[in-house]
Amino acid sequence: MEPESEPIRVPITDVFDLHTVPPRDVKGVVEEYLIEARRMGFKALRIIHGRGIGAQREMVRAILSRTGFVADFQDAPAEAGGWGATVVTLQSEWSGQAKASAALSRELHRRVR
Repeated sequence: MEPESEPIRVPITDVFDLHTVPPRDVKGVVEEYLIEARRMGFKALRIIHGRGIGAQREMVRAILSRTGFVADFQDAPAEAGGWGATVVTLQSEWSGQAKASAALSRELHRRVR
């Protein structure tokens, strides 16, 4: 059994570059990033996933699609990464469903650790 490693602390800003995140961790890290960014009051985010073959882009967009407090997402403008980044708009207020979704996500993340 491998010893658990300490979580890496990442400053939460409106831009998150996934190039430093191991592929196996992307899902959980993006979910936590969205929750924390929302908690901190960010309304617009840019997630840089890179161009590659599109696997990380699709994973990020799947997470965004099922996150209750994400209002919209799309490719970043060309000068901000184009299809190598996704810009995200968060809802301005928590809905009951979004709160439940965030709580469930945090609980699942705790169990995975």
